Formats: sequence, structure tokens, C-alpha cells
Amino acid sequence: MVTSYISFTLVIVNVGFTSNFIFIWLRSWLIAFVLATPSLLLVAPLIRDKIDKRKAS
Repeated sequence: MVTSYISFTLVIVNVGFTSNFIFIWLRSWLIAFVLATPSLLLVAPLIRDKIDKRKAS
């Protein structure tokens, strides 16, 4: 969901409301989602482990 807000805002700022705004926004959102999801799935557990190790020591 956050990727939709960010991509929407960035498309408005950089392109504005054009006739093909929806297409540009959905394409941008798809790219952001595809990049963000695996990153979160890989990075979040690593950060969680580091935090847990700090709490344990």
C-alpha cells in the first residue's frame, strides 16, 4: 500500500495529471511493488535478528 502512495505522489510531482496518468501511475506502482516486496522480505528478518541480538546482550 505504501508503494501506491509514494508512486502516486512522485508521478504527480514529475509528470502531473496527463491524459495517460493512470497508465503511468500503475506502471510505476508495479515496478515499486516488485522491487519493495522482496527487499522487505529479505531485509526485515535481518534487521529483526540484529535487534534481537542487541536486546539479548
